[in-house]
Amino acid sequence: MSDLNKVFNAGGALSKAIAGYHPRSQQLEMALAIEETISNNTQLVAEAGTGTGKTFAYLVPALLSGGKVIISTGTKNLQDQLFTRDLPNVRDALKVPVTVSMLKGRANYVCHHHLERASNEGRFVSREDAKYVHLIKTFIENSSTGDKSELTSVPENATIWPSVTSTRDNCMGADCSFYKDCFVMEARKRALAADVVVVNHHLFFADVMLRDEGVAELLPNANTVIFDEAHQLPEVAGLFFGEDVSTSQVIELTRDALAAQMVLAKDCIALAEAIPKLEKATKDFRLVFMYEGSRMPVQKALALKGFDEAYTHMQTELALLAKVLESQAARDPELEKCWQRSETLLMQLARWYAGGNEDLVRWVEVFTQSVQLHATPLSVAEGFGKQLNAQPRAWVFTSATLAVKTDFSHYLAQMGLLEAKTAYWTSPFDYEKQAILYAPQGMPEPNSPAYTAAVVAASIPVLRASQGRAFVLCTSLRAMREIHAMLKEVFETEGMEYPLLMQGESSRTELLERFRKIGNAVLVGSQSFWEGVDVRGEALSVVIIDKLPFAPPDDPVLSARIDKMNAEGKNAFIEYQLPYSVITLKQGAGRLIRDENDHGILMICDPRLITKPYGKRIWQSLPPFKRTKELADVQAFFEHHLID
Repeated sequence: MSDLNKVFNAGGALSKAIAGYHPRSQQLEMALAIEETISNNTQLVAEAGTGTGKTFAYLVPALLSGGKVIISTGTKNLQDQLFTRDLPNVRDALKVPVTVSMLKGRANYVCHHHLERASNEGRFVSREDAKYVHLIKTFIENSSTGDKSELTSVPENATIWPSVTSTRDNCMGADCSFYKDCFVMEARKRALAADVVVVNHHLFFADVMLRDEGVAELLPNANTVIFDEAHQLPEVAGLFFGEDVSTSQVIELTRDALAAQMVLAKDCIALAEAIPKLEKATKDFRLVFMYEGSRMPVQKALALKGFDEAYTHMQTELALLAKVLESQAARDPELEKCWQRSETLLMQLARWYAGGNEDLVRWVEVFTQSVQLHATPLSVAEGFGKQLNAQPRAWVFTSATLAVKTDFSHYLAQMGLLEAKTAYWTSPFDYEKQAILYAPQGMPEPNSPAYTAAVVAASIPVLRASQGRAFVLCTSLRAMREIHAMLKEVFETEGMEYPLLMQGESSRTELLERFRKIGNAVLVGSQSFWEGVDVRGEALSVVIIDKLPFAPPDDPVLSARIDKMNAEGKNAFIEYQLPYSVITLKQGAGRLIRDENDHGILMICDPRLITKPYGKRIWQSLPPFKRTKELADVQAFFEHHLID
């Protein structure tokens, strides 16, 4: 019998050391499967329903394995929670002498060089930034990590942060006069020495693919790699296996080149002239595009009026700046670094425009201030497969949402996991008693103009019955804004006094805090609230989903993948689009029941859940809710469960 039984059972190490811990058979089974994966250096893909306790299920065998472990999470919130709470708790319970470290992307650490430069130049976007610089200076004098999340008095979205942190492009490396004090290098040293290192998916792939000196250095020594929230990996991996270049990189170069020129090359008039010309050309290129938030295939972008002219002009001005920087590079490492960056950007812009690689989809993403030019792989399977087989080690992929029903083939194909074992554990919660899946009758087709109004009309009696206390999860920002506006109007005219919140009004953390505190609020959200959000108890008793979350068919990467699959004789809808929708829907549905005392209604407004042949496959992939089409059942449920 494995020692894990003693750890997880009643009266075992976890129940003795951790308040509120109680044994779950699913958790022990999962831990045993992970223990076997680690000892055999194999691959495991495991779905564990909400409440299984998957964090402890992988931490215990990982800490007892005696090898070097990298744990990668989907969000910084989970990364912080693992490092500050779960890992120390499990380590203390097991009484194992394991060293633990956390490694984040370089933008999370204050950079001494850029802080000094920002403070000396004194060119700030706002008055707040000038005040924040002093707070940041005081902070780094007393901080051992330089991690900006520890400085809560400066907001995470403050405009000062990009000026006092480094990027891969503008880091001076060993040439920096603060190299010995560098927080990024210190974090990496600690990570190299630690037994367990917590990273996030973006950092993992950025470092491994771009061969930076973080995870790429850690990986050769790792015996085990565990991905939590592994459903996010295909999308994150796609970002890094491709080739991207952004106008914001060009603007950052002009900013850094100007700072260097003012201090190190005041006498170089050619440099002072070239910088603003490139900045203007880059901003002019952004003006070719009308809307922020739009994603378009390369053909549509190239057909825009003025695209070619503006793109060529930006390249020309960049080439001129590169030439001047080359003439000044010998004066100082900072000028040399700017020259190298300009040459790299020129090459990336030329390569993106030329295209030619049939395995990459070229597309454009437009933001308020910048344009991102993407070349994304049609598949990450081959690229990731090379990592899997580079040397023997254990790989564990886990999430509450990886399978369609119990079928993992979609995920395995996406990630190139040809040899992985799969395992599936259902949630220990009693969904039959705790919740109802409600599909309202008589809803119009989702593409009809009357659909959004119908969603609101169907939601109102449910919100009355629940007395607010709801998330309304929308599949687009446009639907979110429309539903919020309509609800606001109905609440006012019908005297429904439930506070109405909307994603974007403040940060996600602040909104959730307010939602919990108020107790009877209705929060309308989009993508940010479909996953990684945990509200337990009465405050969240209804989750309303406006539509089945199929990826928009005009998404350039999706449409290219669909075309490729159909050309290969596959059924792209069944093999790709439907699994994507199921996994996303399971994430949204997972917001409702967070522990064994929660009760609530999951309302899915989309009639396709009932009318389409694939609808059955979708609801069968959800937890085993009691199901109804009758509003009366919802009202009766709340009459029974509402606390007066």
